[in-house]
Amino acid sequence: MTIDTVRAFFAERAPDIAVLERDTSTATVALAAESFGVAPGQIAKTLSLKVGEAVLLVVTRGDARLDNKKAKAAFGGKARMLSAEEVVEQTGHPVGGVCPFGLARPLPVYCDVSLKAFAEVLPAAGSTNSALRIAPDRLADLTAATWVDVCQDLTQT
Repeated sequence: MTIDTVRAFFAERAPDIAVLERDTSTATVALAAESFGVAPGQIAKTLSLKVGEAVLLVVTRGDARLDNKKAKAAFGGKARMLSAEEVVEQTGHPVGGVCPFGLARPLPVYCDVSLKAFAEVLPAAGSTNSALRIAPDRLADLTAATWVDVCQDLTQT
């Protein structure tokens, strides 16, 4: 899997979108934001979660935190993060490079409404030194994502 499957995904579905690689790590929100010259919120982080026996992906803005109560209501149970090994097994991507594109197996994808604050977001692209630029609505369309509100309100302290 990894960056090659992401490239193949876009070659087939959206050839106008380029995968951007860096010589340094973009594996964290802070590193990716610095590398691409954007605010941390503009980085689209993909959370790999398990609810009961179901595995799902949630794409949120980089500075958002999952609200456990909202997630439980949206997904019908308590969500827990996958281990690093489970992430690779389920997505085919390493932690720090997880994205909803070019997955090892089909997984439900959800986009948090927090992404809509930006005209363009930068999700990872299957490796710890890659990303791409995409409008949130297009990200949701290409991944058949469902829009949800599962993050904490950023205006709260």
